[in-house]
Amino acid sequence: MTKGKGGLMDAVRTVESEVRELIRRSGLDPTRDLREMRQLVDDAVADYDERSLHGGLPALPDLGEATKCVLDAVAGFGPLQQYLEDPSIEEIWINEPSKVFVARGGTAELTNTILTADEVRDLVERMLKSSGRRVDLSSPFVDATLPDGSRLHVVIPDITQTCPERLVEVGAERP
Repeated sequence: MTKGKGGLMDAVRTVESEVRELIRRSGLDPTRDLREMRQLVDDAVADYDERSLHGGLPALPDLGEATKCVLDAVAGFGPLQQYLEDPSIEEIWINEPSKVFVARGGTAELTNTILTADEVRDLVERMLKSSGRRVDLSSPFVDATLPDGSRLHVVIPDITQTCPERLVEVGAERP
């Protein structure tokens, strides 16, 4: 989904927020209870779609795309998930929130993905959670492995002088 579709992104954000609240209430672990997560998201998207028919809410023109965006946000790695799922992507790196790069066929490409500093921090924390590792001033850089076998390298500001946020590299070295 592109950011240019303001109403569409607002609709997806609304469904995402509703799903996050349902997750909190139900106690589901989005990374472990995948079948239940999928059902919860499908139900939330269908409910939102029904409510949007009665006016007052922006419509979701593509329910499948909306479902994927919400699943990626709550059970995956949000805006980076599309790159992790693309077998032609060899590496992903974030030099700063507005500069997300991928390597494809050995060539670096600046993507149109723009993150906020908070989104980068949240993504790093979510990625590191599965490895049991952390990154902070006492441990300013970390190497970890994601559940799919990809490697993750994170360096926080005070170590990377050129980057006001975090340097994040995800290598798509999958088994």
